[in-house]
Amino acid sequence: MHNKELQLKIAEGEHQQQDFKYAINDSKKIARSLAAFANTDGGSLLVGVKDNGKVVGVASEEEFYMVEAAAQMYCKPPIEFETYEWEEDGKTVLEIKIPKSEQKPHSAPNKEGKPMVYVRVDDQNLLANKILLDYWKAKKKNTDNLFRLKEPEKYILDYLANNESITLSYFQKQARISHYRAQKILVSLLCMQIIKIHITEQGVFYTLIKKPDKTEAM
Repeated sequence: MHNKELQLKIAEGEHQQQDFKYAINDSKKIARSLAAFANTDGGSLLVGVKDNGKVVGVASEEEFYMVEAAAQMYCKPPIEFETYEWEEDGKTVLEIKIPKSEQKPHSAPNKEGKPMVYVRVDDQNLLANKILLDYWKAKKKNTDNLFRLKEPEKYILDYLANNESITLSYFQKQARISHYRAQKILVSLLCMQIIKIHITEQGVFYTLIKKPDKTEAM
């Protein structure tokens, strides 16, 4: 007998807020997924489901303890989660629900065991960069992020008004400023919600946040 609600979830496939796991045999590895969900928009792990959506089932008690170790021992700070069991043709699928965290950033060990910060981008867990980490830190402090509109600030705003995106290295080079100053300007623009950060496998870039036209909003 098929569980319709579970089948609907599986039909969505893997995406920003959902991941499939055939099984969990490495708490450190699964910690990266938990941290990435918590650092982004939250999400669910469906354990006992192959990448192609086939339900294979798990021994839910064993899987739970592996996830608990990942969330409490390997995620720093620890991550809260909820579990739900689905039954499909006599097989158990364990759903791990991770809420969006207010305590981010959460780190998890990379392949070498070094604690790193991950974010969820589409169906991947990618490393956060220093600018994103500084942005989160600035948001927690809730400090004013107004800055004087000098030549570098004018340059990036003018550039993004006429181009789709910009990278840190290109901005630094074209504005002829230090790496540190370029980072600070980008963090300020992020805090003021003027630009948006995009993290991809190919690299990180920034785009202008377009305000809706008043006539469109009416």
